[in-house]
Amino acid sequence: MADPAPDRDDMDEALMGLDPVRIAAILAAVDAGDTKRLTDLMAPLHAADIADLLEQVSPSERRSLLQLWSGGIDGEILSEIDDSIREEVIEFLPRDVLADAVRQLETDDVVDILEDLEQPQQDMILNALPDVDRVAVQAAMAFPEGSAGRLMQREVVIAPEHWSVGEAIDFLRAADWLPDQFYHVILVDPRMKPQGYVTLGRLLSSKRDVRLRDIAEDSFRTIEVTEQEADVAYIFNQYHLISCPVVDADGRLVGVITIDDAMNVLDEEHEEDILRLAGVNDDSNVSDGPFATARRRLPWLVINLFTASLSAMVIAQFEGTIAALVILAALMPIVASTGGIAGTQSLAVSVRALATRDLTAQNARRVVVRELGAGALNGLALALILGLAGFVIFGDHRLGIVLGLAMICNQVVAALGGVLVPLTLSRMGLDPALASGTFVTTLTDVMGFLAFLGFATMLLL
Repeated sequence: MADPAPDRDDMDEALMGLDPVRIAAILAAVDAGDTKRLTDLMAPLHAADIADLLEQVSPSERRSLLQLWSGGIDGEILSEIDDSIREEVIEFLPRDVLADAVRQLETDDVVDILEDLEQPQQDMILNALPDVDRVAVQAAMAFPEGSAGRLMQREVVIAPEHWSVGEAIDFLRAADWLPDQFYHVILVDPRMKPQGYVTLGRLLSSKRDVRLRDIAEDSFRTIEVTEQEADVAYIFNQYHLISCPVVDADGRLVGVITIDDAMNVLDEEHEEDILRLAGVNDDSNVSDGPFATARRRLPWLVINLFTASLSAMVIAQFEGTIAALVILAALMPIVASTGGIAGTQSLAVSVRALATRDLTAQNARRVVVRELGAGALNGLALALILGLAGFVIFGDHRLGIVLGLAMICNQVVAALGGVLVPLTLSRMGLDPALASGTFVTTLTDVMGFLAFLGFATMLLL
């Protein structure tokens, strides 16, 4: 006897979260024009899941979904949507829905949205904001892109440093403008200069007559409004901050940056480094079309085409050697590819260390020596394996020696190149992740072919 069909409520309970089953059910509801079913399916989803859904479906499916469910888009969802499709989503939202959504956001989230929009969309969102918020957002947009002024939010909870805990708690209870989330009460002097901050936990656990300055945190520090976002993220990560006041050139409080915004910057920096190491534009996204994807990748492929010609020039110099010993042509890729992998390993560690400031001018020499030693040891180990294999397979100990010597040379070059190339680019003020991969790959290929064919010419002919 067949099992009874599952109850619809049971099915809904099983479809918690964004999974292929729920996505299929959502798209089926969109195709059927079933607004109620679509609303029921979307209701349990977190804002981040809804943003992922909009990014994963095709443009036509996204348009249909928004037309049927546009009223469900709120500020949190709007801030979670990836930059690559946010403008498209905004264009499909009714003006009243968009206005309600942006009014729910803190000023830093509004600024984050505006940064990636064209002027007409920016004006549309600004006009939807209350006057006070619009002025705050416009002031933030006046700061340089990528600065703390763009990252901070203007909604700040402050108290005079001479207040008691009781006075602060009474003030907070009476306030109706507090941010949805905040972690510190910032203590200021009469000139609005931050003097410290108190965590909400310490505030609630202290007696009413305790002075706020007496329970201020030791971790207090400030960030200048012109500080770069990457430096802000480093400060948060290095000193384990939850929030940090932002001050102007005179040291007066103008805003606050919270850990979620700082960590978003850190994630973006990591993602950017990974993409650039692979020679991919950091604006690339899975929702891009084939032409946009090709346009962003082609420049680095063209550059690699020219750098690869250096390897071809080296090989051409040993045409007679290869003609005399054809087997060399089959063995050349082994040395070059192994060196390329070793260079990529060293490069990834070095770029990451530079980004986190673990690799500095003070310890650069020690790191270079370490990489040199590691490269030599790896080269010796691989030389033994490859040299023995060359002798066993081809019956010529000289060929095994050539393979072993070439492997040692290329492993040392790969290890040194993986750390020296990004260090050099960093010293020149260039992004070490941007072009290091191309340079290191070219270096290991050229040196691998040169060492292998050079030793072969000297020892085998």
